[in-house]
Amino acid sequence: MIELNVSIEIACPAVEIWQIIADFGQDPRWRAGVTTMAPDPPGLVVPGTTTDEFITFRGRVHYTGSVVTSVTPGREFAWRTISGIDAEGGRSVVPLGGDRCLVTVRLRVRFRGLRRLYAPFLGHALKHRLQQDVRRLSDLVIARA
Repeated sequence: MIELNVSIEIACPAVEIWQIIADFGQDPRWRAGVTTMAPDPPGLVVPGTTTDEFITFRGRVHYTGSVVTSVTPGREFAWRTISGIDAEGGRSVVPLGGDRCLVTVRLRVRFRGLRRLYAPFLGHALKHRLQQDVRRLSDLVIARA
């Protein structure tokens, strides 16, 4: 199993960041490789929101269906997969005072079969991808300001 937590401080009020990280429809704008992210219902996440995600990773297109398991509005949410890879994670935003906040993206992946042999390598690649994603998120928010 691989557990990743990637955080970034962003010079923006937490409420503005929440509007992006809690709306899966925004994911293709800041998450590399996401070509389709179809939440149901659309808009900000609520418990039970489902997603159909198509993402390219390491040259292959992967499909994942997920469900949101918990939400603390304006602060954090958690999800787990219901099809595709075996994973769970979440996103959070914590106000730091003024117009700054800390955004954290969490991911836990369980590899099955032969993929377990490649877990360390895949974990490194996933961490790098998440670090790039949160930097893109920061750039997106700063460009909107």
